[in-house]
Amino acid sequence: MPVTNFEKSTPPVLVCYCTNITAKALLASLLLGPMVASAQSASGAAEPLGFYGFSHEIPEVLTTTRLRQPKTRVPGTTTVIEGEMIRDLGIMSLVEVFRLVPGMVVAEVGSNTPVTTYHGTVHYEQRRMQVLVDGRTAHRATLSDMDWQTMPVPLELIERIEVSRGPNSAAYGINAFLGTINIITRNPADTAGAEMRVVRGSRNYIRTFASVGDTSENYDWRLAYEKRKFGGFDYQLDGDERVPFHNGHDINTFNYDSRLKVNSGFNADIRLGVVDGINEEDRDKNGELGATGNPDIDVRDYYLQTQLNFTTSQNHFFHFQMSFENYDRRQSWPVSIPESAVDCLANGVLVFHQPNLPLCFQPGGTPLIADINADSEDSRLEFELQDTLLFSDDLKLVTGLGFRKDTYRSETFFNGRGNNYQSRIFGNLEYTPVTWLTLNGGGNWERTTTTDEGYFSPRVAANFTLSNNHALRFVYSTAVRTPDGFEQNPDYGFTLRNVRPGQYAAYEGYRVESTAIWQHPNLVTLGRHLEEERIVSREISYFGLFPMSTGQISLEVRVFKDKLRDMISGVIQFDDWSIDNNVDLDQQGVEIEAAIEYPGTTIRASYGYLDQDGWYSGPQIYNDDGSINNHEKQYNVELLGRMSVRHSGSLALIQDLPFGLKGSTAYYWADKFRNSRFERIDFRLAKRIFQPRYSAELALTVQHYVNEEPDMSRANNIEDQNQIFLEAGIRF
Repeated sequence: MPVTNFEKSTPPVLVCYCTNITAKALLASLLLGPMVASAQSASGAAEPLGFYGFSHEIPEVLTTTRLRQPKTRVPGTTTVIEGEMIRDLGIMSLVEVFRLVPGMVVAEVGSNTPVTTYHGTVHYEQRRMQVLVDGRTAHRATLSDMDWQTMPVPLELIERIEVSRGPNSAAYGINAFLGTINIITRNPADTAGAEMRVVRGSRNYIRTFASVGDTSENYDWRLAYEKRKFGGFDYQLDGDERVPFHNGHDINTFNYDSRLKVNSGFNADIRLGVVDGINEEDRDKNGELGATGNPDIDVRDYYLQTQLNFTTSQNHFFHFQMSFENYDRRQSWPVSIPESAVDCLANGVLVFHQPNLPLCFQPGGTPLIADINADSEDSRLEFELQDTLLFSDDLKLVTGLGFRKDTYRSETFFNGRGNNYQSRIFGNLEYTPVTWLTLNGGGNWERTTTTDEGYFSPRVAANFTLSNNHALRFVYSTAVRTPDGFEQNPDYGFTLRNVRPGQYAAYEGYRVESTAIWQHPNLVTLGRHLEEERIVSREISYFGLFPMSTGQISLEVRVFKDKLRDMISGVIQFDDWSIDNNVDLDQQGVEIEAAIEYPGTTIRASYGYLDQDGWYSGPQIYNDDGSINNHEKQYNVELLGRMSVRHSGSLALIQDLPFGLKGSTAYYWADKFRNSRFERIDFRLAKRIFQPRYSAELALTVQHYVNEEPDMSRANNIEDQNQIFLEAGIRF
C-alpha cells in the first residue's frame, strides 16, 4: 500500500492512510454519496468493497451523478486528484490543485485574489462552477463567488478532489453550469492521534497545521487548526517605478469533524468550523472614492453541518443533510473628497463623468474626510434529502429534493437586508441493459426567486463498454445559470461616517449613490432585469485502463462542443456598472488526462485545448454623441473570455528514492493569459522518518517561475523567480 504523509504507527510496524474498511464500517461511512470518504479498518486488513468502496481495478467517482460509479459507467469526464498526490507535489494552496485538471486555469486578479475557471468565462466572482466540501455548498451565498484564500480546508485533511468537467446542473443545479468541484475530506477515523506541521517560505509564506482526534466503537472525532499567512506579490508598477503592493492574507481556521455510529443502519456526521483573519486589499487596486488607506477585509465566517445517514437494507439508503453558513466581511477605509467634488455631489453633477472631471476635481479648498465601508454579511440555510435505490447491479436510481435560503445584509451593496430562495428536485437513473451498454438519464428542476422562474437541466448519456477496462461515452446535457442576488438586485452606495472637518457636518450619514459618480452614464445597465445564461453541451469521451504486470496505464480523452448563450458580461464596479446578457460563445476542444503508475513511481500528464469563438449579442450600445460603440461590444466579449486559454496542462512525476526519500517534480503551463504565458516548474524532496511511537517528515520545495513577465496584471510581480519553502511535520 502507498504511504501518504505520515500516519500513526502500530508498533513495531508503521501503517498507512488506507482506503479499506470492514463492511459494517463502510455502511456507516460511505452510504450517502458525495460527502463520504474512505476509512481505515480497525484491523487494517483489506476486504472486498463492492459497490460501496472505491475500486482499485477501475477508478470510481461519486460526484457526477451522486451515485458511486466506475469510470466506465459515469456519464461524463471526471478528474480525481488524491490528497496523497497533492501533498507529494508540495502544492502550497488549495486553488493551485486545479492546475492539474485539464481545461482549468488558475490566476490572480485584483489584490492577489486567486480565481480558477474551467474554459474561462470568469470575472472576479467565480459564478459558474459548483464547489462542494463534504456535500456542503462552499461558495458565498449572495455574491456566488469563491474565496479560495479563506476556505476552511487544510491540505492535510483532503482525501480526494473530484472535478466533474462539463455541465453538471442535472445533479447540482444552477451553479454547476460548467462543472462541479467536490472536495472530500478524510474520515476522522483515519486521523486518530495528533499531528503538527509547519511550512515557511518565500514572500513571508507561513502555514501551520495541527490536529488531534480519537476513534472508538461509536464515536470518531477530529479537531483541526490551520494558520495561513502570505505576503502576496512583491510590488506593482506605477509607470516604470516599483511601488509596494499591499496584497497578502493572514487566515486562521478551526474545524471539528465527527461521526456518531448509532447502529448498523444509522449514523450521523457533524461538522462545524470557524474562519477568522485578514485579507489585505491594496488602496490603488480596490479603494473607492479617493481612498487614503488600504481597504483590508476582516473575515469572520462560520459553518454548521449535519448529515443523518440511514440504511434500510443492503440496496436502499438515504440521507438528510442540513447546513448553515455565515460569511461576515468587515471592510472599511478612510477617504478624502475634494471640496469641488463635494459641490458636484450637492448639485447632482456626475462626479467621474469625463466631461465633468475639470469641474469636480479642482485644486485647493478643504477636502471632506470620512470613513466608508463595504461591509457585508450573507448566510445560507440549506436542506437536502437524497435517496439511493439499487434495484440490481444493472439498475440504480438516485433521487432527492433540496431547499435553500440565502440572506444578505449590507448597507453598501443592498442598502439593507433581503432574501433569495431556491428549491429543487433531482434524479438520475443508471441502466445497463446489456453488458456492453450503460445508459444514464437525469435532470434537475429548480426554481429561484432571483428571476421568479423555474428551470429544468437534463443530461442523457450512453456508455459503450469496449471491454472490462475501456469505455466510450456519448453525453448530451443542458444547463442554466441564473444571476445571483447582487447581479440582479443591487442597491449600491457608500455611506459617509465620522465626517470631518466641522464644515461638512451635514454630510454625516450621507449616502453617495453609484448614480452620482458614473464614468460612462450611457453604458450603465443598473436596474436592468437579467435573464438566465444557457449552455448546450455535447461530449464524446474515452476512458481506458491498461493493466501491466507491475503497474498500469490510464488514459481519458474528452472531445467537447459547447454552445453558451445569453452570457452575462460587463463590469461590476461602483462607478461603472455595465453587465447584461450580451455575449454568446461557441467552445470546442479536446482534453487529455493520462497516468502511469508503478510501485514507487507515478507519472501524470494533463492537456487541454480550447477553441473559442465569441460575439456580442446584446442591445445596441451608443456613444455620448449617438454613434454606435463597437469598441464596447468587443470589450464585453474579451472580458468574458479573459481567462480562456488555448493551450494549458501539467506534467508531474512522483518517485520513491533510497534512504527514505521521496521526490517529485511538476511542470504547469497556460498559453496565454492576455499577452503573457504562465510557466512554472516545482521540485520537492522529502525525508520520512518512521519510529514506533511517531513518524516525521522534512521537506524542501522549490517553485521556479520560467517567465519574468507578470500574469494577468502588471501588478503581479515577484522579486525572485525561485520561491523556496521548508516544511517539517510530526505525527503521534
